[in-house]
Amino acid sequence: MRPMAVRLTIVLVAGICLLPFLARAEERKIPRIGYLSPASRSGSPHLLEAFLQGLRDLGYVDGESISIEYRWAEGKTERLAALAADLVRLPVDVMVTSATPATRAAKKSTDTIPVVMIAVGDPVGSGLVISLAQPSGNVTGLATLIPELSAKRLELLKEALPGISRVAVLFNPANPVKPLDWQETAAAAQRLGVRLQPLEVSRPEDLEPAFTAMIQEETEALITFPDPVTIQHRERIVELAVKHRLPAMYGLREFTNAGGLMAYGVSFPDLYQRAATFVDKILKGASPTDLPVEQPIRFELVVNLKAAKALGLTLPPSFLFRADNVMQ
Repeated sequence: MRPMAVRLTIVLVAGICLLPFLARAEERKIPRIGYLSPASRSGSPHLLEAFLQGLRDLGYVDGESISIEYRWAEGKTERLAALAADLVRLPVDVMVTSATPATRAAKKSTDTIPVVMIAVGDPVGSGLVISLAQPSGNVTGLATLIPELSAKRLELLKEALPGISRVAVLFNPANPVKPLDWQETAAAAQRLGVRLQPLEVSRPEDLEPAFTAMIQEETEALITFPDPVTIQHRERIVELAVKHRLPAMYGLREFTNAGGLMAYGVSFPDLYQRAATFVDKILKGASPTDLPVEQPIRFELVVNLKAAKALGLTLPPSFLFRADNVMQ
């Protein structure tokens, strides 16, 4: 074989051998997003879909222009630290976190990888950012620090059911934002002449005893603070409220979708969709420090008339008129 032919053969063979490595190198160029959640994938699929839709609207498609690595704690927050560390080891280019526990785990695991938080109650009080206007670190995103919503929920519940005087409040004591929610609710209760019954729920096993306590105290209605624990187990909470014929005001429309009576609060799908804009800016070179934390811009009152009928309730027309969505 001629020397030139030999050289061409060697180059060709070497090129063929390098193809898999070149392909993997090309694959690594696709931005990698880490998605960390304290819940399960099946828990709130519409929220994940809202985030993915936000990415698609900006031209990002998982498996094509980006790669998304999912880590789900399945309701076990103690797993979040290890899951966050796993994403850091990959590594990912940006980490998206749902709620306060996941964001805390992400921040502890890295101070260099940008973190986009979603639906964090009090990022300043939780030590995640220095201020909303100037995060001054690797964390930014969307907060939900609006404690006055808790007072508004009690006011709306009282408007819908004027005769109530004893209301149970279901909340997760491990959530650092819940004391603020409680303070606002307690202040509203005093103005409205309502006695509150606080009931702590940090595990699914706490639900049955909580509702037993409500019945023993002859509670007339229920308020549930939104939290990863209560959201994860919303179907069970609604089921128990229906079983014990307790009218309930929830913090998210996801509870009314599960059969709950009414809900007032932030539109979480809107938050998850807006989170995609933070990811886009960071992938294009922006620093989290230069991206102010945003607050919710959409709130909604949702009423489930089918649930009202099952409870034998006739809600005031003036109250129904205020609702953004009345489910038949």
